[in-house]
Amino acid sequence: MALIGRLFVILLGFLAACLVAGMIVVGAVLFPEFSDLGAGPVDQGVLNIMLGFGFIFISGFALLPAMIVAAITEAFYIRGALTYAVGGGLVGLACYLGLVPFDPDTLRFEGIVRRHLEIMTGAGIVAGLVYWMIAGRNAGAWREPQRPLTPPPPLPSHSRPPAP
Repeated sequence: MALIGRLFVILLGFLAACLVAGMIVVGAVLFPEFSDLGAGPVDQGVLNIMLGFGFIFISGFALLPAMIVAAITEAFYIRGALTYAVGGGLVGLACYLGLVPFDPDTLRFEGIVRRHLEIMTGAGIVAGLVYWMIAGRNAGAWREPQRPLTPPPPLPSHSRPPAP
């Protein structure tokens, strides 16, 4: 039963991490003018649609690499925040390189945009930390046996016994 509950926590952590990574990618790639504070307000409807597409995009591409990282950390009881940040960065890197064409003759990726690579890797790092806050801090805890409940302290000698 603890494993089923743990799977729900992992899924919740993954979805929250994808939402945060999607917000970072959409904000950094599609709206680079956000760094200019005098740009004015952004249409809320457009922003909601773009965040939804960013979430779907990130969750679709990151599912397999993120589940591999989650399985490794659950299997080996790895609970360090730095591990999840590095794992998230690797997942972001893998997601970006999965979109870039690879030339097998020269064994090189063609057309890498350094800014986009940095954005995806940074979004992966932040997503890894969000996942750690939700699910990673207790990785592998479902395997540990539950501690027995401690009995309540004895009643004082001058108290009455409870009524049946």
